[in-house]
Amino acid sequence: MMDSYHSLAPLNAVLNGCATILLLAGFIFIKNKRVKAHRACMISAMAVSTIFLASYLTYHYHVGNVRFGGEGWIRPVYFAILIPHVILAGLIVPLAIATITFALKGNFQRHRRIARITWPLWMYVSVTGVVIYFMLYKIYTPIYPANPTAFASSAAEAASVGAH
Repeated sequence: MMDSYHSLAPLNAVLNGCATILLLAGFIFIKNKRVKAHRACMISAMAVSTIFLASYLTYHYHVGNVRFGGEGWIRPVYFAILIPHVILAGLIVPLAIATITFALKGNFQRHRRIARITWPLWMYVSVTGVVIYFMLYKIYTPIYPANPTAFASSAAEAASVGAH
């Protein structure tokens, strides 16, 4: 059953790559005052990122936590990329929602102010998502969990412990 979910990892990298391209195009469009093209790119980036998040959560729910197989000097490099990626990925969700909400409501002053923070962080998360995929799955051999349902089991166990 776990094998049926393995195709989600490369899909996630493709979705991150698409988000990166859309974010970059949206940035270029707005700098050239092409507002409609900017809006289309940014809404598309949000849609692609939403699909990514659903796919990412599905993958990790079913496959579990895949560990990095690289050794030596590359391990700290990998974690130096991964740790800020994970932190910023959590922050980007409310930032992106707020940024797009301000634009859709026509509050362009607040939109521009928050977009100056959101855009570079979102770009970092999207680009490093692709880098992490290649490092974790393509360049080095990934270490899959012995029990792929461990995440689901431990989540259920944590919920039952919290209920007591």
